[in-house]
Amino acid sequence: QVQLAESGGGLVQAGASLRLSCAASGRPFSSFALGWFRQAPEKEREFVAAITWGGGTTSYADSAKGRFTISRDMDENTVYLQMNSLKPEDTAVYYCATDPYGSSCLFGYLSGMDYWGKGTLVTVSS
Repeated sequence: QVQLAESGGGLVQAGASLRLSCAASGRPFSSFALGWFRQAPEKEREFVAAITWGGGTTSYADSAKGRFTISRDMDENTVYLQMNSLKPEDTAVYYCATDPYGSSCLFGYLSGMDYWGKGTLVTVSS
């Protein structure tokens, strides 16, 4: 089993940066990849970015390309999401989740993700 804990959210102004962390415990390397997702009020949860544990292959939603960077520290069992040039439309609860087979988050899918964290709130004011 894998436990995930997100942190790093907060209230920032438009144009600012935040770095989110997802600390994994249990058996994180049993998963092929880890993804970041977000859910804004009254909207569906959506894919943001993903990374494989091993080779570090990454994938991004169009909304994140050029502004967000996903990375991982295998020694610390932590995945990061560096978010720059934040916009009010980035306001959401951000979740990390594990992909056991690499068939979900790398392609932008939510289905198939098995373990989820409780999320961290990011609020971007205009």
